[in-house]
Amino acid sequence: MRVLVVEDEVTIARIIKRGLEQHHFDVDLAHNGTEGLETAQEHTYAAIILDVMLPGMDGWVICQELRNLRIRTPILMLTARGDIDDRVKGLEIGADDYLPKPFEFPELIARVNALIRRDKVHKGRHIHIADLEIDTKERRVQRAGVEINLTTREYDLLEALASREGQVLTREVITERIWMDEENYSNTVDVYIGLIRKKIDSHSDVKLIHTVRGAGYSLRRPSGP
Repeated sequence: MRVLVVEDEVTIARIIKRGLEQHHFDVDLAHNGTEGLETAQEHTYAAIILDVMLPGMDGWVICQELRNLRIRTPILMLTARGDIDDRVKGLEIGADDYLPKPFEFPELIARVNALIRRDKVHKGRHIHIADLEIDTKERRVQRAGVEINLTTREYDLLEALASREGQVLTREVITERIWMDEENYSNTVDVYIGLIRKKIDSHSDVKLIHTVRGAGYSLRRPSGP
């Protein structure tokens, strides 16, 4: 599983990275707020470990921006502050947990694992976008009450788009999330978008899957009054 650590103190970041890797996590590092926000949007992570005090953009802003973008990756906030008001603030803006510094590394690992387990349970849910319904536990899809049969790849792509409703996913992000290290052709994403668009949108006047020219693809509900 892949984890993002956003921490400006290089020594602490390396210690966290080394410890997580010993527990079989793949770890990316970002050392300032701007880099952390961009990296969290570009890749898919099982969890984000986010320091509050960062140069450029603090952890509060990053957390809020990610939630505004409907990125629901579990976030564990790290800070030297131990005040209850800071902990409440972090939870209110969308953080999932809070760990004051200094901390014992086994507690960090336990909290990260707990967040990932909780996220897996949360994903066993229904996603509703307009008249599209996705049962992520059973991997079943309906549009206007009509069952839609998708292949494994088609379903994975549709859920990736739906779970980030309204957000543009680039071809690179889709390739990384769905095909990972498997060999694929340059137009693979475009082909699969065409396949699921035909199954999801072709029989409805309301189109949910959109091409954002020069950027990627987005699944979003129609705007209304």
